[in-house]
Amino acid sequence: MAFIPIAVLTALVVLTGLSMTCALCLTPRQLRSVGVGDRLRDVSPYLGAAAVCFLAKRATDGYSLRISRALGWDVTDELHAIEGGFVPAFQEVVPGATLEFFAAMYMFGFPFLIATAPVLYFLSPTGRRLKELLVAYLLNYVVGAICYTLVIAYGPRNHLASVEGLMYVAYPATQDLTAAMSANTDVFPSLHTSLAVVVVCFAWWSRREYPRWYPIAAVVGSGVVLSTMYLGIHWLVDVVAGVALGVGSVHAARRLVARLEDGAGGVSIPADHGEGIPSDAGD
Repeated sequence: MAFIPIAVLTALVVLTGLSMTCALCLTPRQLRSVGVGDRLRDVSPYLGAAAVCFLAKRATDGYSLRISRALGWDVTDELHAIEGGFVPAFQEVVPGATLEFFAAMYMFGFPFLIATAPVLYFLSPTGRRLKELLVAYLLNYVVGAICYTLVIAYGPRNHLASVEGLMYVAYPATQDLTAAMSANTDVFPSLHTSLAVVVVCFAWWSRREYPRWYPIAAVVGSGVVLSTMYLGIHWLVDVVAGVALGVGSVHAARRLVARLEDGAGGVSIPADHGEGIPSDAGD
Protein backbone atom coordinates (compact mmCIF):
# COMPACT_ATOMS: atom_id res chain seq x y z
CA MET A 1 0.00 0.00 0.00
CA ALA A 2 1.42 3.36 -1.07
CA PHE A 3 -0.40 5.44 1.55
CA ILE A 4 2.35 5.43 4.19
CA PRO A 5 5.26 6.32 1.85
CA ILE A 6 3.38 9.19 0.20
CA ALA A 7 2.11 10.43 3.57
CA VAL A 8 5.65 10.40 4.98
CA LEU A 9 6.98 12.15 1.88
CA THR A 10 4.28 14.81 2.15
CA ALA A 11 5.05 15.37 5.83
CA LEU A 12 8.78 15.71 5.13
CA VAL A 13 8.27 18.16 2.26
CA VAL A 14 5.84 20.27 4.30
CA LEU A 15 8.15 20.29 7.33
CA THR A 16 11.09 21.32 5.16
CA GLY A 17 9.10 24.11 3.53
CA LEU A 18 7.79 25.30 6.87
CA SER A 19 11.30 25.39 8.37
CA MET A 20 12.74 27.27 5.40
CA THR A 21 9.87 29.78 5.42
CA CYS A 22 10.28 30.44 9.14
CA ALA A 23 14.01 30.95 8.61
CA LEU A 24 13.26 33.47 5.84
CA CYS A 25 10.42 35.31 7.55
CA LEU A 26 11.29 35.32 11.25
CA THR A 27 14.06 37.20 13.01
CA PRO A 28 15.80 36.02 16.20
CA ARG A 29 14.21 38.97 18.00
CA GLN A 30 10.73 37.83 16.99
CA LEU A 31 11.44 34.33 18.22
CA ARG A 32 12.73 35.58 21.57
CA SER A 33 9.85 38.00 22.12
CA VAL A 34 7.08 35.36 22.13
CA GLY A 35 6.16 33.75 25.43
CA VAL A 36 5.16 30.30 24.26
CA GLY A 37 3.26 29.35 27.41
CA ASP A 38 1.29 32.59 27.54
CA ARG A 39 0.51 32.39 23.83
CA LEU A 40 -0.69 28.80 24.13
CA ARG A 41 -3.02 29.74 26.99
CA ASP A 42 -4.32 32.71 25.04
CA VAL A 43 -5.15 30.80 21.85
CA SER A 44 -5.99 27.40 23.41
CA PRO A 45 -9.81 27.84 23.08
CA TYR A 46 -9.42 28.52 19.36
CA LEU A 47 -6.95 25.67 18.88
CA GLY A 48 -9.31 23.37 20.74
CA ALA A 49 -12.33 24.39 18.69
CA ALA A 50 -10.44 23.93 15.41
CA ALA A 51 -9.14 20.52 16.51
CA VAL A 52 -12.57 19.32 17.62
CA CYS A 53 -14.12 20.50 14.34
CA PHE A 54 -11.48 18.73 12.25
CA LEU A 55 -11.70 15.49 14.25
CA ALA A 56 -15.50 15.59 14.12
CA LYS A 57 -15.39 16.00 10.36
CA ARG A 58 -13.02 13.05 10.00
CA ALA A 59 -15.14 10.90 12.34
CA THR A 60 -18.39 11.65 10.48
CA ASP A 61 -17.09 11.43 6.89
CA GLY A 62 -18.67 8.00 6.43
CA TYR A 63 -22.05 9.15 7.77
CA SER A 64 -21.90 12.26 5.62
CA LEU A 65 -21.30 10.19 2.51
CA ARG A 66 -24.19 7.86 3.30
CA ILE A 67 -26.54 10.79 3.92
CA SER A 68 -25.40 12.39 0.68
CA ARG A 69 -26.12 9.21 -1.28
CA ALA A 70 -29.49 8.80 0.44
CA LEU A 71 -30.50 12.33 -0.53
CA GLY A 72 -29.29 11.67 -4.07
CA TRP A 73 -28.95 15.32 -5.07
CA ASP A 74 -26.33 15.00 -7.82
CA VAL A 75 -25.45 18.43 -9.24
CA THR A 76 -22.57 17.29 -11.47
CA ASP A 77 -24.50 17.85 -14.71
CA GLU A 78 -25.53 21.31 -13.53
CA LEU A 79 -21.94 22.28 -12.73
CA HIS A 80 -20.83 21.09 -16.16
CA ALA A 81 -23.69 22.92 -17.85
CA ILE A 82 -22.82 26.21 -16.15
CA GLU A 83 -19.20 26.33 -17.31
CA GLY A 84 -19.22 24.17 -20.44
CA GLY A 85 -15.82 22.94 -21.61
CA PHE A 86 -13.57 25.18 -19.53
CA VAL A 87 -11.58 22.46 -17.73
CA PRO A 88 -10.77 20.33 -20.81
CA ALA A 89 -9.84 23.52 -22.67
CA PHE A 90 -7.63 24.55 -19.75
CA GLN A 91 -5.86 21.20 -19.82
CA GLU A 92 -5.28 21.60 -23.55
CA VAL A 93 -3.85 25.11 -23.26
CA VAL A 94 -1.51 24.56 -20.30
CA PRO A 95 1.81 22.93 -21.33
CA GLY A 96 2.24 19.33 -20.24
CA ALA A 97 5.65 20.20 -18.79
CA THR A 98 3.87 21.92 -15.90
CA LEU A 99 2.37 18.67 -14.60
CA GLU A 100 5.07 18.17 -11.97
CA PHE A 101 4.65 21.75 -10.74
CA PHE A 102 0.87 21.53 -10.39
CA ALA A 103 1.02 18.06 -8.83
CA ALA A 104 3.51 19.39 -6.27
CA MET A 105 1.29 22.39 -5.56
CA TYR A 106 -1.75 20.19 -4.98
CA MET A 107 -0.01 17.51 -2.90
CA PHE A 108 2.59 19.57 -1.04
CA GLY A 109 1.80 23.26 -1.54
CA PHE A 110 -1.65 23.07 0.01
CA PRO A 111 -0.65 21.41 3.31
CA PHE A 112 2.41 23.70 3.40
CA LEU A 113 0.15 26.77 3.36
CA ILE A 114 -2.27 25.34 5.93
CA ALA A 115 0.54 24.39 8.33
CA THR A 116 2.90 27.35 7.88
CA ALA A 117 0.40 30.19 8.40
CA PRO A 118 -0.56 29.16 11.98
CA VAL A 119 3.09 28.76 12.97
CA LEU A 120 3.99 32.24 11.71
CA TYR A 121 1.02 33.86 13.43
CA PHE A 122 1.65 31.93 16.64
CA LEU A 123 5.07 33.62 16.69
CA SER A 124 3.74 37.08 15.80
CA PRO A 125 3.63 39.88 18.42
CA THR A 126 -0.10 39.34 19.00
CA GLY A 127 -2.20 36.18 18.87
CA ARG A 128 -5.10 38.01 17.20
CA ARG A 129 -4.30 36.91 13.64
CA LEU A 130 -3.85 33.30 14.70
CA LYS A 131 -7.28 33.34 16.35
CA GLU A 132 -8.86 34.80 13.22
CA LEU A 133 -7.05 32.30 11.01
CA LEU A 134 -8.20 29.33 13.08
CA VAL A 135 -11.81 30.55 13.05
CA ALA A 136 -11.60 31.02 9.27
CA TYR A 137 -10.29 27.45 8.92
CA LEU A 138 -13.15 26.21 11.12
CA LEU A 139 -15.79 28.05 9.09
CA ASN A 140 -14.42 26.61 5.85
CA TYR A 141 -14.61 23.07 7.15
CA VAL A 142 -18.11 23.54 8.57
CA VAL A 143 -19.49 25.00 5.34
CA GLY A 144 -17.62 22.42 3.27
CA ALA A 145 -18.96 19.55 5.38
CA ILE A 146 -22.53 20.82 5.01
CA CYS A 147 -22.20 21.20 1.24
CA TYR A 148 -20.56 17.79 0.81
CA THR A 149 -23.35 16.20 2.83
CA LEU A 150 -26.22 17.88 1.01
CA VAL A 151 -25.02 17.43 -2.57
CA ILE A 152 -23.18 14.90 -4.70
CA ALA A 153 -20.76 16.33 -7.23
CA TYR A 154 -18.12 14.52 -9.26
CA GLY A 155 -15.11 16.35 -10.63
CA PRO A 156 -14.30 16.69 -14.33
CA ARG A 157 -11.94 13.70 -14.36
CA ASN A 158 -14.79 11.46 -13.13
CA HIS A 159 -17.45 12.97 -15.37
CA LEU A 160 -15.88 13.80 -18.72
CA ALA A 161 -13.99 11.45 -21.00
CA SER A 162 -12.16 14.48 -22.39
CA VAL A 163 -10.57 15.31 -19.02
CA GLU A 164 -7.68 13.30 -17.64
CA GLY A 165 -6.84 12.86 -13.98
CA LEU A 166 -3.29 13.84 -14.86
CA MET A 167 -1.72 13.54 -11.41
CA TYR A 168 -3.27 10.17 -10.68
CA VAL A 169 -2.16 8.80 -14.04
CA ALA A 170 1.42 10.03 -13.66
CA TYR A 171 1.66 9.37 -9.90
CA PRO A 172 -0.88 6.67 -8.93
CA ALA A 173 0.36 6.57 -5.32
CA THR A 174 -1.04 10.06 -4.70
CA GLN A 175 -4.58 8.72 -5.05
CA ASP A 176 -4.20 6.62 -1.90
CA LEU A 177 -3.53 9.71 0.21
CA THR A 178 -6.19 11.93 -1.36
CA ALA A 179 -8.78 9.12 -1.14
CA ALA A 180 -8.01 8.75 2.57
CA MET A 181 -8.61 12.46 3.12
CA SER A 182 -11.82 12.96 1.15
CA ALA A 183 -14.37 11.24 -1.07
CA ASN A 184 -14.40 11.82 -4.82
CA THR A 185 -17.80 13.53 -4.40
CA ASP A 186 -16.31 16.24 -2.14
CA VAL A 187 -16.09 18.70 -4.99
CA PHE A 188 -18.37 21.71 -4.49
CA PRO A 189 -17.00 24.04 -3.24
CA SER A 190 -13.24 23.52 -3.56
CA LEU A 191 -11.77 23.64 -0.05
CA HIS A 192 -8.28 23.58 -1.56
CA THR A 193 -9.21 26.89 -3.15
CA SER A 194 -11.05 28.42 -0.20
CA LEU A 195 -8.34 27.62 2.36
CA ALA A 196 -5.57 28.78 0.01
CA VAL A 197 -7.45 32.07 -0.41
CA VAL A 198 -7.75 32.39 3.37
CA VAL A 199 -3.99 32.05 3.80
CA VAL A 200 -3.23 34.51 0.99
CA CYS A 201 -5.61 37.08 2.52
CA PHE A 202 -3.88 36.82 5.88
CA ALA A 203 -0.46 36.98 4.22
CA TRP A 204 -1.58 40.21 2.53
CA TRP A 205 -2.60 41.75 5.84
CA SER A 206 0.63 40.71 7.53
CA ARG A 207 2.93 41.75 4.68
CA ARG A 208 4.52 44.55 6.73
CA GLU A 209 5.29 42.18 9.57
CA TYR A 210 6.29 39.29 7.27
CA PRO A 211 7.23 40.90 3.94
CA ARG A 212 8.66 37.66 2.54
CA TRP A 213 5.63 35.56 3.47
CA TYR A 214 3.14 37.28 1.17
CA PRO A 215 4.94 36.51 -2.14
CA ILE A 216 5.50 32.92 -1.03
CA ALA A 217 1.85 32.49 -0.07
CA ALA A 218 0.63 34.24 -3.23
CA VAL A 219 2.69 32.04 -5.57
CA VAL A 220 1.88 28.78 -3.80
CA GLY A 221 -1.77 29.75 -3.29
CA SER A 222 -2.19 30.58 -6.97
CA GLY A 223 -0.52 27.30 -7.90
CA VAL A 224 -2.89 25.37 -5.63
CA VAL A 225 -5.99 27.03 -7.08
CA LEU A 226 -4.95 26.46 -10.70
CA SER A 227 -3.83 22.89 -9.97
CA THR A 228 -7.33 21.89 -8.90
CA MET A 229 -8.57 22.53 -12.44
CA TYR A 230 -5.50 21.53 -14.45
CA LEU A 231 -5.41 18.14 -12.70
CA GLY A 232 -9.11 17.62 -13.50
CA ILE A 233 -10.17 17.50 -9.85
CA HIS A 234 -12.45 20.55 -9.68
CA TRP A 235 -14.69 22.54 -12.00
CA LEU A 236 -14.24 26.26 -12.48
CA VAL A 237 -17.56 26.69 -10.63
CA ASP A 238 -16.07 24.87 -7.62
CA VAL A 239 -13.11 27.25 -7.66
CA VAL A 240 -15.29 30.37 -7.91
CA ALA A 241 -17.39 29.09 -5.00
CA GLY A 242 -14.18 28.34 -3.11
CA VAL A 243 -12.90 31.90 -3.59
CA ALA A 244 -16.22 33.27 -2.33
CA LEU A 245 -16.15 30.92 0.68
CA GLY A 246 -12.54 31.85 1.47
CA VAL A 247 -13.13 35.61 1.35
CA GLY A 248 -16.44 35.33 3.18
CA SER A 249 -15.00 33.16 5.95
CA VAL A 250 -12.13 35.61 6.48
CA HIS A 251 -14.51 38.54 6.95
CA ALA A 252 -16.79 36.47 9.21
CA ALA A 253 -13.83 35.23 11.27
CA ARG A 254 -12.49 38.75 11.84
CA ARG A 255 -15.86 40.00 13.04
CA LEU A 256 -16.50 36.95 15.21
CA VAL A 257 -13.09 37.19 16.90
CA ALA A 258 -13.62 40.93 17.40
CA ARG A 259 -16.88 40.19 19.22
CA LEU A 260 -15.33 37.44 21.33
CA GLU A 261 -12.20 39.41 22.22
CA ASP A 262 -13.59 42.94 22.49
CA GLY A 263 -17.00 42.19 23.94
CA ALA A 264 -20.45 41.71 22.48
CA GLY A 265 -20.58 45.26 21.20
CA GLY A 266 -17.08 45.48 19.84
CA VAL A 267 -16.55 44.84 16.16
CA SER A 268 -13.63 47.15 15.64
CA ILE A 269 -10.64 45.91 13.67
CA PRO A 270 -7.14 46.57 15.02
CA ALA A 271 -5.12 49.22 13.22
CA ASP A 272 -2.71 46.71 11.68
CA HIS A 273 -5.70 45.02 9.98
CA GLY A 274 -6.67 48.16 8.11
CA GLU A 275 -5.78 46.95 4.64
CA GLY A 276 -8.60 45.42 2.66
CA ILE A 277 -8.61 42.11 0.86
CA PRO A 278 -7.10 42.41 -2.61
CA SER A 279 -9.64 41.68 -5.28
CA ASP A 280 -7.34 39.09 -6.88
CA ALA A 281 -6.57 37.28 -3.61
CA GLY A 282 -7.22 33.85 -5.04
CA ASP A 283 -5.98 34.31 -8.60
